Amino acid sequence: MVSQENWRTDGVKVMRAATMDAAVQGQGGRATAFDFTGGMNTPTWVGRATLPPSLQTGPHTHGTQELTVYVLSGRGRIRWGERLEFAADILPGDFVYFPSLVPHEEINLDPALPLEFLVVRSDTERVVNKLDTVPVDTPEMMY
Repeated sequence: MVSQENWRTDGVKVMRAATMDAAVQGQGGRATAFDFTGGMNTPTWVGRATLPPSLQTGPHTHGTQELTVYVLSGRGRIRWGERLEFAADILPGDFVYFPSLVPHEEINLDPALPLEFLVVRSDTERVVNKLDTVPVDTPEMMY
């Protein structure tokens, strides 16, 4: 807990959009807004991710981390499963939760605009385990 004497410097923190925009541009599409340990001493990472037009991440996991994204802008698709056999299209305002160890990929369906996410991870480590998965041709659409 932050003591009252430190509220000025260690109380609420604001990450300005312009600062985040510059960080995302300079760091390959991902930037940290905040790293912190919550009240239960659980490390948490909050940041933003941008997927350029018509690109996809490729199959990967985030190890034992849990992950939630909130779609800020754009039009995308999430695929998941051992061979990415399940899929859901996502739009601004949608939340997506990724349990630990679930293979998945993000796809930007728009040829002109980026897909932007607010991201919350259950750890501050930047774990991305790329997979050599051969996806099914046509995933089952969910939701």
